[in-house]
Amino acid sequence: MPAVNALDTMRALASSGEVMDFEPGSVIFRSGESGDCMFGLLEGQVELSWNDSEGKELINAGDVFGAGALVTQEHRRFGDARSVTACRLLVMNREKFLFAVQESPMFAIELLASIDQRLRHLKGCISG
Repeated sequence: MPAVNALDTMRALASSGEVMDFEPGSVIFRSGESGDCMFGLLEGQVELSWNDSEGKELINAGDVFGAGALVTQEHRRFGDARSVTACRLLVMNREKFLFAVQESPMFAIELLASIDQRLRHLKGCISG
């Protein structure tokens, strides 16, 4: 049985209005904007960039990003997110996030594991 991940939990709680499509090259969010949702990448690839594009990370289908917006009051986005390919994103607001954490505490563990995996991969790319 495959492991459940944060995106699976997001999918289970989603309604149809929470899926957004982006064409290649579309801006999803910009550095400094207020953030009130996180994203799960259903299809496609997204590039996150920060420090005037000095730092970059590619997000692939199955990954989640932007969770900082849901755990920090008056959150401002740290970097830019842009679709590299045509993308389909699942959007989760703070209300659904808090519900997910309360009703499925493993969601928080899944989300932390996802972030940890991304950071380890990014560290390997920087130091390698």
